[in-house]
Amino acid sequence: MTLGSDNKFLVVNARIVTTDRMIDNGWLQVRDGIIERIGDNSVGDAPHDSAYAIVDAEGGSLLPGFIDVHVHGGAGHDFMDADAEGLRAITEFHSRHGTTGMLATTLTASRDELTALLERVSTFMNDAMPFAQLLGVHFEGPFISEKWKGAQNPAYIVPPQPEWLEAWVARYPGVIKIQTLAPEAEGALDYIAQLAGHGIVPSCGHTDATYDRIAAAADRGLRHAVHTYNAMRAYHHREPGTVGAVLTDDRIIGEVIADGHHVHPAGIKLLLAAKGADKVILVTDAMAAAGMPDGDYDLGGLPVEMKCGVARLKDSGNLAGSTLTMIDAIRYIVREIGVPLASASRMASLNPARQLGLDGDRGDLAPGKRADLVLLDDSLEIRRVWVSGNAL
Repeated sequence: MTLGSDNKFLVVNARIVTTDRMIDNGWLQVRDGIIERIGDNSVGDAPHDSAYAIVDAEGGSLLPGFIDVHVHGGAGHDFMDADAEGLRAITEFHSRHGTTGMLATTLTASRDELTALLERVSTFMNDAMPFAQLLGVHFEGPFISEKWKGAQNPAYIVPPQPEWLEAWVARYPGVIKIQTLAPEAEGALDYIAQLAGHGIVPSCGHTDATYDRIAAAADRGLRHAVHTYNAMRAYHHREPGTVGAVLTDDRIIGEVIADGHHVHPAGIKLLLAAKGADKVILVTDAMAAAGMPDGDYDLGGLPVEMKCGVARLKDSGNLAGSTLTMIDAIRYIVREIGVPLASASRMASLNPARQLGLDGDRGDLAPGKRADLVLLDDSLEIRRVWVSGNAL
């Protein structure tokens, strides 16, 4: 596929996946990057206008572009140190796999490193982004639990620092979208309220929080849980822990890494049974090794080895992010878990858009929304991707 621009085009003979229905034989019309109209051939033929290029979907499924709220990198680059060329490479790689919007996700690092990332990402966001759009930053850490650090560097773990946040928000308004922390840390509840007050989604992760502590955090504004089950206090029938709170508190949206390595299929089924498809978000947690051959890599200064596509820390064997793409997550959850494609699409597009407050213009196929589109064949292979109406 090559980058190109279609100012006016009409997709016909498509199985169109929207929020509230599946149109088995439909059409979708785009003008200047915006969806103009959607129709059903069973109640009327597609419009005929020679000014619109025709794209024949040949019965394929047309979905809204995927939004990945938890991704560290790909194509050999990591957001923590990627320059403009690296940011372009990451966004291009993931767009080839259906992602049209993403959050540049950090690792636990020093204040200076995190500030430098905000500077690079905010600058990139102000320039033309022809591939997957950087929608902001997800700070994963550094205010996490050392007990559940996972693949995070413990040298930089600190308690919440309210003054850091105020400085970041003042200098980079609107760039930080999510911050993940351990709610049991000293000062964390007040910090969660501070995040919510700035319109940033407070998230729990890498945490040893009890059930009651998560409930108290939700009272202060906690609304998100990163990679549910992974790097968090497990469920016990007398102390349900972080996992029990995430499963049962309707205020919290739970991410899941659906790659067959991070969570057993039964765990994903339990998450969906407890929360429903409206309260679950598919993420990749992809690191620099995504899209690259097996070998040695680095994650936040920690050595990583990837074998057979699975990345692990060399010293502990802990999973070190993933090499997942969003389309692979869709395939896994449809084929292995038995989730309908429409529900999988919702978890990959509309739910993250809503969590970020961006569902007014993206995350669904509807007139007036951005033409961020993914066309799949019957084998769930990508046939074509459009970002704001631009064909890749």
